[in-house]
Amino acid sequence: MAFGVAGRRSWPGLAPAAGRPVRAVMASPRAYREAPEEQLLSWSAGGDRRAFDEIVARHGAFALRVARRLVPDAALAEDLVQDAMVRAWTSAGRFDPRRAKFTTWLYRIVVNLCLDQRRKLRPEPLPEGFDAPDPSAGVLDRLEATESGAALAEALAGLPARQRAAVALVYDEEMSGAEAARVLGLTTKAVERLLA
Repeated sequence: MAFGVAGRRSWPGLAPAAGRPVRAVMASPRAYREAPEEQLLSWSAGGDRRAFDEIVARHGAFALRVARRLVPDAALAEDLVQDAMVRAWTSAGRFDPRRAKFTTWLYRIVVNLCLDQRRKLRPEPLPEGFDAPDPSAGVLDRLEATESGAALAEALAGLPARQRAAVALVYDEEMSGAEAARVLGLTTKAVERLLA
C-alpha cells in the first residue's frame, strides 16, 4: 500500500455506509487540499470519495509508521491501516470534533487495531540483520550500531503492547504525552507511568 503525494490511494472497495448515497456531480468544485480534516470527514460521510482520498493522502503514511512499530509484520501493518481507513470511512458520520481532534480519532483506531492484533499473535524474534548497516560508517561503527539497535529492538519487543505503543507515539512520532494519552485512551499520568 503506497501513501503520499505521488501515491494517492484509491479505495475501490469502499462504498458509502448503508443509506448514504454517493454524490455524483457537485455544483461547485471543492478545495480538497485546503480543506480541514473535519470538513473532509463531513464530505466523506456524505459519500465523497475524493475527500476521503485526501484524508488517506494526508494521514496514511503516519498511520502506517505507527502500525509498523506496533506489529511485527509489514504486510500485516498495511492490512491493519487499510482496515483502520475503512473504519474511518464507514464511521465518518459519527466523528465528533468537539470530543477529539481528527488525527487523535484516526490514530486511536489504528492503535486499537494493532493492539488487538498483537494480543492474537505470539511474539516472534526479530529476524537476523533487520537493521541495514550504514555504508558510510566504519566496521566498528556498524558493529556498535547493530548491537545497540538489536538491544533496543529486543528491549522494545519485551514491553507490553500498550507501553510499546506509548513509546512509539511519544519518542518515534514526537507526540506530546497528552496527545499520546488521547490516542491510547489513557490519562496523561498513565502515559507518563508507561514511559517511566
